[in-house]
Amino acid sequence: MRPKKNPQLDLRKNSLLYFMVGMTFILLLTFLALEWKTFDPKSDWDIGQLDPNLLPDEEVPITFQKLPEPPKPKIQTPPKIEIADDEDDIVEPVIEPDDTNQDTPVAEVDDIKVEEEEIDEEIPIISVENVPIFPGCEGETTEKGKRDCFQEMMKKHIRKNFRYPEVAQEMGLQGRVDIRFTIEKNGDIGNIKFRGPHETLENEATRIISKLPTMTPGKQGGKQVKVTYTLPITFKLN
Repeated sequence: MRPKKNPQLDLRKNSLLYFMVGMTFILLLTFLALEWKTFDPKSDWDIGQLDPNLLPDEEVPITFQKLPEPPKPKIQTPPKIEIADDEDDIVEPVIEPDDTNQDTPVAEVDDIKVEEEEIDEEIPIISVENVPIFPGCEGETTEKGKRDCFQEMMKKHIRKNFRYPEVAQEMGLQGRVDIRFTIEKNGDIGNIKFRGPHETLENEATRIISKLPTMTPGKQGGKQVKVTYTLPITFKLN
């Protein structure tokens, strides 16, 4: 039977040779691509490449500065000494001693006046010797009784005068207002300070404290002093 293809035209005959030639060509192109180098154009006027040793020497101009003249020393005139004649009588001042002696009279204790030190600082109510007396607590005889009565009357005053602001209720405001005030030397309320979550609640707490009655002032060392008191007022919606 006669073959359909010409054996001389079979490409598979030299396929290994063709493969080796192709691989060699590809490797050559890859090597040339990796070894290919390019350079930036070089300028003949590149200042950074100049040799500093070839530059001309710069001559620094010589300048002359005139220094101020030093101050002249001050010559003090020596004191003039006058020589008195031997016949002149010179009266020298007599310096009397001011030291005490046995003849110096001793002052009596009753004659010595001691200035009383005025206590002007504010004393917390827990540290004052005699607490302020709230109206209605005059019957208490002990300091503990006066303190307990003061606390109880403060609670009654807050409950009696407490009003929840309508604006605060509509806005849903609530929280605690820390308020601090001073019971002055004349028993009046002053120097009110406060801190709370909202201005509306702070104003209401200030209004309650401002309605406190005049009290009997506190005492320290037998003298009337300013007494500070701090308490919280809580606003809570039901």
